[in-house]
Amino acid sequence: MERIASFTVDHNRLCPGLYYSRRDGDIVTFDLRFKKPNTGDLLTNAEMHSTEHLIATLLRNSAHKEAVIYFGPMGCQTGFYFLFDNRLLSCEEAINLLREVFTQAANYTGEMPGKSPAECGNYINLDVETGRAVCRFYADLIADWTVEKLSYEAAQK
Repeated sequence: MERIASFTVDHNRLCPGLYYSRRDGDIVTFDLRFKKPNTGDLLTNAEMHSTEHLIATLLRNSAHKEAVIYFGPMGCQTGFYFLFDNRLLSCEEAINLLREVFTQAANYTGEMPGKSPAECGNYINLDVETGRAVCRFYADLIADWTVEKLSYEAAQK
């Protein structure tokens, strides 16, 4: 069986940050790493879920919404994946978009998007304050991120 690209990265040396994970045709996948893997320090279900609702909503309402394919959590609970159409959004623009939406989410004052039984299968663990705190951490982390920092190799030095 072919080994998937993300399994070729040494997770023991990977730090929180923003990384170019892979490209499949015109679709680019970014690895948004919030926690250092294999340390026991994981995102909670409420942190992941609340962040997902805030960021997915903001991405799909942004000026670049046509380029957004997917935003969602990693099963290992250390981050998220962001998939976008690279014909419509460059990597530099994607970094800027992520900076923008994470800053917006960190300052968000409205009701949690999708927080009702009709809209979500686990709406009770959604919390705006929890999502805001996680988004503030990540907005600060990627504030000066550049295309040159996107490589896993740069993160593992």
